Amino acid sequence: MEFTIKTGSPAKLKTGLLVLGAFAEGRLPALSAAADGAAEGRLAALIKRGDLEDKAGATLLVHDLPGVHAERVLLVSLGKHDEFGDKAYRDALAAAAKAISAGPAKDAVVALADAELSGRDMAWRLQQAARILADGAYRFDALKSDKKTRKERGAKKLCLLVSCELGAELDTAVLQGHAIASGMALAKDLGNLPGNHCTPTHLAETAESLGKQYKFDVEVLERDDMEKLGMGSFLSVARGSHQPPKFIVMHYKGGKAKAKPVVLVGKGITFDTGGISLKPAAEMDEMKFDMCGAASVLGTFKAVAQMGLPINLVGLVPTTENMPGGGATKPGDVVTSMSGQTIEVLNTDAEGRLILCDALTYAERFKPECVIDIATLTGACVVALGKIPSGLLANDDELAAEILRRGTESGDRAWQLPLWDEYQELLKSNFADMGNIGGRYAGTITAACFLSRFAKAYKWAHLDIAGTAWVSGDAKGATGRPVPLLSSFLIGRARAHAA
Repeated sequence: MEFTIKTGSPAKLKTGLLVLGAFAEGRLPALSAAADGAAEGRLAALIKRGDLEDKAGATLLVHDLPGVHAERVLLVSLGKHDEFGDKAYRDALAAAAKAISAGPAKDAVVALADAELSGRDMAWRLQQAARILADGAYRFDALKSDKKTRKERGAKKLCLLVSCELGAELDTAVLQGHAIASGMALAKDLGNLPGNHCTPTHLAETAESLGKQYKFDVEVLERDDMEKLGMGSFLSVARGSHQPPKFIVMHYKGGKAKAKPVVLVGKGITFDTGGISLKPAAEMDEMKFDMCGAASVLGTFKAVAQMGLPINLVGLVPTTENMPGGGATKPGDVVTSMSGQTIEVLNTDAEGRLILCDALTYAERFKPECVIDIATLTGACVVALGKIPSGLLANDDELAAEILRRGTESGDRAWQLPLWDEYQELLKSNFADMGNIGGRYAGTITAACFLSRFAKAYKWAHLDIAGTAWVSGDAKGATGRPVPLLSSFLIGRARAHAA
């Protein structure tokens, strides 16, 4: 999708679709008011008689509006003026994206960023607009046999119309939004691929392809390399699978040579049967999404490289299947991690932490500024928080606060849970340094407590995305989260470094 920014009269623009915002009370932002003036109050009259619902994101399509050169005008509700905020703005953009994607217009002009938001400048509004509009065009039909069954629809060219002076800052904002959407699309593609397509080898090849495209270094460690490193915990998960495990290491060097990197660690279980502790059959197909942490790291690397952020970034992706079999790890087995700590595997379905812990130990060698791991780790997180925020736990309160702030800024929110020492008691084992589960209570917290034992050498945060990485039901598919959150975090860090 191609984006441009323009300023000028919306009524005079020749386009297949003009998108305008309107508040529930009939109040119109400046650009909408200008178009309505050219149409001699036609839009205001439609709103007054109730043709546009009050709820933010409601739409009304108007054809051949008098005085306006656009073929069609899409009027999008911004909700009530005194309640207008980030969510209402995003809802309006999402509704516009859906209409643009489904409609016949080949080009569109979107004039929603003109609606003023308290505390949000035009750059933020345009970044959000570019990201949400581009993300709205996403489709996954790579495995359909007849790709011609769906008629190609939707605008290929989008113009973001503003009523302020143009400048480099606004161009950068649109570039960032588009790049983040590109990263989300990659994360979605990887998540939506089934386990017989998206194998550990496929993830490694995707990383190598990204490295070649964007000129950053990629190293893929094989089983022998991991054995030499002593990654006994990671390899214990891979023992039941015929697919070879991979440990992917990516280096993006956009910052100063001696600047410490941010390290992202993504859980890459490309299919999770639960191993010997076999999962129930119902909805087990969705366990192809258990590599969405890895997908988000790859997607974030694409976004960062596309933006050309001046930051140093390392990506670590331990990836394998978790399968039952004659060689599979059994409940009660004791394994030795790369750190030298021993682990009693009480449940083979708590495998994500077993591959992440060795990756967290490996991260120490980079002397990182901070480390963030991302994982579809616990069903307990979905029970606790639902599917709206990701779970956040950290060993540093300032890092946690920064991530929470960037989550709010991006709309890809997280919620912090406690990481108190008292919870560590639940991981006690009679036969090893720790068990890999802590019982039925506080499952998300005890999983993070387990990981924290391998992250003592640096500032660390853990994002549990079990509830946010994908949706079920008729709309089943990967969401691309938390690429927006991670991208916003890294943009903020890059700005801080520059300052």
